[in-house]
Parts: sequence; structure tokens; C-alpha cells
Amino acid sequence: MTTTGEDHATARGGPGWWTRWRSAVLDTGLAAGSAVECGAEGVRFAHDAGIPAAVGVVFGVLAGSALIVRRKWPIAVVLVSIAITPAQMGYLMGIVGLYTLAASELPRRIIGSLAGMSFLGMLIVMFVRVRQDMQRGTWELGDWFVPFASISIAVGMTAPPVLLGMYVGARRRLMESLRERADSLERELQLLAERAEERAEWARGEERTRIAREMHDVVAHRVSLMVVHAAALQAVARKDPEKAVKNAALVGDMGRQALTELREMLGVLRSGDGRDARERAAAVPLVAVGVAAAAAASRAVDDEGVGDGPCLSDVDELLGQSAAAGMAVDLSVEGETRSYAAEIEQTAYRVVQEALTNVHKHAAGAKTHVRLAHRVSEIAMQVENEPPPELASAAAARLPSGGNGLVGMRERVLALGGVFVSGPTDAGGFRVSAVIPAA
Repeated sequence: MTTTGEDHATARGGPGWWTRWRSAVLDTGLAAGSAVECGAEGVRFAHDAGIPAAVGVVFGVLAGSALIVRRKWPIAVVLVSIAITPAQMGYLMGIVGLYTLAASELPRRIIGSLAGMSFLGMLIVMFVRVRQDMQRGTWELGDWFVPFASISIAVGMTAPPVLLGMYVGARRRLMESLRERADSLERELQLLAERAEERAEWARGEERTRIAREMHDVVAHRVSLMVVHAAALQAVARKDPEKAVKNAALVGDMGRQALTELREMLGVLRSGDGRDARERAAAVPLVAVGVAAAAAASRAVDDEGVGDGPCLSDVDELLGQSAAAGMAVDLSVEGETRSYAAEIEQTAYRVVQEALTNVHKHAAGAKTHVRLAHRVSEIAMQVENEPPPELASAAAARLPSGGNGLVGMRERVLALGGVFVSGPTDAGGFRVSAVIPAA
């Protein structure tokens, strides 16, 4: 993890306007050197101006000390250096001031203007100084040397610090831009990580819901029939032993089928390549459990518990199981029977299965009508039961209800773009209707 720009700036805090202590020490040292230089050159300035040497030294020290504010007010430092150039002092301050000015964030026109003023002032001063030295006889060269020397010195005193400052400033801005970009990318990565975690949590929730729905569809119907048959077995055990034996056999068969399907759904948690139980449990993703549950839910509901998956052709057998449990149920089919996609047929089968399970739970003994309609572009199904003959029949069977059956049916139908409607009828019964697009 990289340090953000704000934390980076806070960690480098220095005194005053400086961002670091090292910068403060450097500027203080440069200002001291400039003050010494200007103070030494102030002696000659005082001699030429006819003032006391102490005044010239104090003036030079004060002027040279202005370099300490070069980072805060670079324009002021350059102006001071230009102002004292005629006194032939402040060369160090001029060089450092131009470098700081060029490296700053100031507009280029201001930098160019002040650099041009400094160059012009240095050119004039050097021209006068070289000419005076030649007149004194210090140098014995041609007249061409005066402009050549003055231009060369002026360019050497202004161009290098300006160019170096512009390079350093551009490099500094590039590094700041890269740092800001890195901080921005880090924030984006954090945001993406948070969104990925949210999506993963949402996916886990969806998978849990899917697993619960599949397990409910697979197990609830068989267990409900087992409870109904057990209640019937209890009622006829003494009166009709032969029928009691038949009901007991049905209960046993359905229990074995329910256990088989449960093993198929949960067996994936025990599969692996010999690793220890904890590693296997940690390595099996929730999606794998959902796939196993869906695979188990897609198996046909028959005595052997195997098949390619529930489909509409198995509805007759489903109704036969309910009839064996004592339900009066009839089936009517409209339109030409044809095959549909596996997912559509499975969903239609589950809707009928869950609706019949609800009749066993809440309206035991009620006459039930199942209708299937094969239309041009859709398939419709409806399960409607009449009021139960005895209101206490459902309570006698003691069938619990979690309230998830209708929710699961609705989710299945809506996932295929269909329409699901359920509710009580005027006659006191209950109706479940669903329409699923054929494509």
C-alpha cells in the first residue's frame, strides 16, 4: 500500500512555510552565504558611493538575507537581486533566485519577464565593469572583448539557472502527477474491492436462497406425503390391517427416496481427493452445493429415484401419489401436448408439485383440480382446491409450514419471464396459477 498525498505531506512537515526541515536548513545556509557575499561586496560599494563601509556592509547583509524567503516569495528575491545588481553584489542570490523562480508554479510569462530583466541588468553591469577594467589597463584586449565578455557573463549567470529550474520544476510536477495518479488508482482499487465484496456477498445470499429453494422442492413434497400416510396409517391400523401395511410400505419408500435425494445434494461436501475433512469443507464453494442441489432437484420423482429430470409427463404419476395419500384430484389438459425446454418443464412440474404439497398441508381431503394449457407461445398451469370437508384435517396431520413454498414458485416462474398469481377463491378454496413463455 502506498502512502497517500495527504499523509505524505503531513509526514514531511517542517517549520514555517517549509515542507521539510532539510529545506529549511538549506535555505538558511544559502541565505547566510548570500549575506556574507553581499556584505563583502558592500565594502567596495560603500567606497565607490562615498559612504561609510559599515553602512555598505549592513546594506549587503540585509539584501543578501532576502534569499531565505526564496521558496515563499521567489519573485521578491529575484527583484531584490535585480535591484542590487548595479551595486555589483548579489550574484549568488540572483542565480539561486532565478532557479527557484523557474522551478515554481508561476506562469511562464512572469518567469520569462523576470529572467529577461535579470539578463538585461547583468548585461549592463558587466558591460560597464569590463569596460572600466580595460580602461584601467587591467586587460589589454580589443574593443570586441567588451560586448563579448558582457554577453557571455550575462548569459552564463541567467540561462543555466533558468533552464535547470524549468527542468526540475517539470520533473517535480511529473512526480506529483504520478503520485496523485497512484493515489487515485489506489482509491479506485479500494472501491473496486469493496464492490467486489458486496457482489460476492450478494452472490452468496442468492446461492443460499437457491439452495434452500431446491432442497424445499425436493424434500418437502415427499415428507408431506409421508406425514399424510403416517396419519392415515394411525387411523386404519386396527380397522384395516391390510391397508395399514400398504400405507406403511409407501411411507418407507418415500422416506428412502427423500434420504437418497438428500445424500445427492449434500454428498458434494464429502467429495475430494483424500484431504482432511476441514480442508474439503473449506474448499467446496457454496456454488457447488447449489449445483448439487439443482441436480438432485431435477431428478424424476419415481420409485427408483433416478431419471433425466422432472417433466410434464411425470405429472400423472405425481397426481397418483397424491391420490394414494387420499386426495381427490383430477387433471385436465388443453391444447396439443408437446415438449418444451428442460428448464420450462421442470419449473411447470415444480409449480404443480408444490401446489399439491400445500393442499396436503392446509386443505387435507379437499378435492383438487389440476389444469394444463398448451398454447402457441406459452404454457399455463393452474391448481385449485375446493374447501376441505373438515377444517381440522390439516391440523390433524400436523404438517408445519415455513411459508417458502409460494415464494419459491414465484421466483422460479419470474426467473423465466412468466407470471405467477396465487390466492384464495370465492368458494373458500385456494388457487395457484402460472404462465411461462414457451421460448
